[in-house]
Amino acid sequence: QVQLVESGGGLVQPGGSLRLSCAASGIIFNMATMTWYRQAPGKQRELVATITRGGTANYPDTVKARFTISRDNAKNTVYLQMNSLKPEDTAVYYCNAKKNYGSGRYDYWGQGTQVTVSS
Repeated sequence: QVQLVESGGGLVQPGGSLRLSCAASGIIFNMATMTWYRQAPGKQRELVATITRGGTANYPDTVKARFTISRDNAKNTVYLQMNSLKPEDTAVYYCNAKKNYGSGRYDYWGQGTQVTVSS
C-alpha cells in the first residue's frame, strides 16, 4: 500500500517560516521525482517545487529564493523549507511522487497539509 503523509503545516505570521515533510512508503523512493503542489481556495493547483531522483531542484518564480526542497532517500522523506512566508502562500500543500520512465510507472498524491499565513 502506497502512502504519502504530509506534516508540518499550520498557522504562521507573515515573514515567518515553516518546514513541511512528506514521508513515503510503499514505493522505491529514490526512483521517484518528488514535487510539492499547493491549492488555494478557488484557485487551480500549482507546482511549488520539484526535485528529481538525482537531486536537481526547480521552482517557479513565485517561490524561488524563499522555498527550498530537499530529499532524504534514507528516510524516504521529502521536505519543503518555506521562508519569508506571505499571505498569498496560504493554501493546502500536497506532496506528489511520480515515476514516469521504464516499468512500474506511478503517480501518487498525499492528503495535503494546510498552511495559513496571517497576522
